[in-house]
Amino acid sequence: MQTVKLGSSDLNVSRICLGTMTFGEQNTEAEAHDQLDYALERGINFIDAAEMYPVMPRAETQGTTERFIGSWLKQSGRRSDVILATKVAGPSPNLTWIRNGRNDLDAANIRAAVDASLQRLQTDYIDLYQLHWPSRNVPIFGQIAFNPDSEHPHAPIEETLAALHGLIKEGKIRHVGVSNESAWGVSEFIKQSEVKSLPRIASIQNGYHLANRSFETGLDETCFRENVGLLAYSPLAFGQLTAKYIDNPKTQGRLTIFPASWSPRYLRPTVVEAARRYAALARDNGMTPAQLALAWCYSRWFIASTIIGATNLMQLKENIDAFSIKLPDDVIKSINAIHAEITNPGQ
Repeated sequence: MQTVKLGSSDLNVSRICLGTMTFGEQNTEAEAHDQLDYALERGINFIDAAEMYPVMPRAETQGTTERFIGSWLKQSGRRSDVILATKVAGPSPNLTWIRNGRNDLDAANIRAAVDASLQRLQTDYIDLYQLHWPSRNVPIFGQIAFNPDSEHPHAPIEETLAALHGLIKEGKIRHVGVSNESAWGVSEFIKQSEVKSLPRIASIQNGYHLANRSFETGLDETCFRENVGLLAYSPLAFGQLTAKYIDNPKTQGRLTIFPASWSPRYLRPTVVEAARRYAALARDNGMTPAQLALAWCYSRWFIASTIIGATNLMQLKENIDAFSIKLPDDVIKSINAIHAEITNPGQ
């Protein structure tokens, strides 16, 4: 498995990262441990979690993902073999069970979140600590347009970075990253780190897949010039790009077992149509739809590591094996043509 230096940090991460948000909801503790064992056998050294996981988030299960990883770290003794990433939840009216809903990205909340994650993970330090989503008003999770009428009080980026700086000095975290961020947000984090001599963000974890290439509309240049590595999440669009829902609309998966209102961005007609067309393209070229979608992400120059998730080892194996697939130029040309037709119909 290839590794790459993550942004300006000293972290050498595998090009594939094991996502764990199914641990504790769709996967048992034993299944989680099996996935972790298999991922390391295949050369993956990068594990991503979050204090809010598993999904879909519920008070009864919150933190279980980190606890499953923690029990594996204790039993396996392999803490030094992995680069461990997790995330602090930002403000949300739907997560009232995390610190009683007081989740602004200020010093008190970040410190409480880090200490709780360290306890669940059964480790003394976190290699990459990420802000799960911004504290300020910004279009995220499928929202497209910025709405100035939605402005609200929030912790300034300078204050957030200062809190993270204190935790780095204490040795509780090593590097920091953002998630679900905008080009302005990345630039502002970099500016504040330089002006105030605060930690520089090493990474951005944003959604990227064949049906969502918004990262290519400004963030790609911003992150290239500022040396911020993209950790691409949902490369299969919650399973849509595997075509399993197209082949069998009643198949078991996140889009059928979770309420549709929780993940509407993956149910948009444009996403479904994209999944149909990319599935046909994959099959016409001797690939499964999942192989095409993942090989696309694995080949993008701006992606440092692609975060994959699975509910069984067979899926995990296929996802990792796709790393060896090199997409022919004509397939890449067809992908770009489909993308242009879906995002700019009639042009």
